Amino acid sequence: MKKISALLLAGVMAATALAGCGGSNSTTAKGSSETENDWTYIQNKGEFVIGITYFEPMNYMDENGNLTGFETEFATKVCEKMGVTPKFQKIDWDSKEVELNAKTIDCIWNGLTITDERKENMSISTPYMENKQVMVAKADIADQLTSADALKGKTVVAEKKSAGEEVAQSDEFFTSADYVSVDSQAKALLEVKSGTADVAVIDYVMSIGTLAEGSDYADLKVVDGKAFSPEQYGIALRKNSTETLKKLDDAIQACADDGSLEQIAEKYNLQDLLLVKAK
Repeated sequence: MKKISALLLAGVMAATALAGCGGSNSTTAKGSSETENDWTYIQNKGEFVIGITYFEPMNYMDENGNLTGFETEFATKVCEKMGVTPKFQKIDWDSKEVELNAKTIDCIWNGLTITDERKENMSISTPYMENKQVMVAKADIADQLTSADALKGKTVVAEKKSAGEEVAQSDEFFTSADYVSVDSQAKALLEVKSGTADVAVIDYVMSIGTLAEGSDYADLKVVDGKAFSPEQYGIALRKNSTETLKKLDDAIQACADDGSLEQIAEKYNLQDLLLVKAK
């Protein structure tokens, strides 16, 4: 009888211990998720992981293999103001929101167009630059592509899930063209250069950085008088990242106030597109 009682008592004690252990873990996990907001998470890491793709003049590798560009320098300066270390991470643009929510990156900072849908799914910074979509074709035919009829039977390419794709698929001007998506704006330009596509719909900002005289794309040209979808660039954070968003916006304004934002923009010939001005 004593042996049975002892066994029962041991069982009760073991069950109590397990319950207590489980309760403690549950409380800790719950407390961690509820009390550690996004800024605390970033601050504890000490680094701000920035999701990018490569395209001039925003983020690209220079002749020495170093990452540079307007966004690269701008983000580095903003992170300095925020007191965190920037870490640039190349991403698949098509999976950008998945990577953001999975915390493999902390923001999307790469010429991101602000849309109502993105504002519903993410927290987005104050707009810092304006942009538009333009058509790029080989210089010897660009002047012939100013009407919708001229695009009949032509192949148009744009980056998948980009503002360029939205224009190419929804604007009546492109109704008679054959549309094909590619995985980057750089690939869209390569398709036109190689002759496998006739027109690329890309960011005007990108055209400034890539079609300059002496560049690899000097034989391409922006089609005059054809611009689409005026837009603004912002930096995307995880949804409801209130504190991070405020620190980010404050840092952007601080860069405008001390002149560093305009100085960086002038280096890449983007100063006329800036939306944030010194107070």
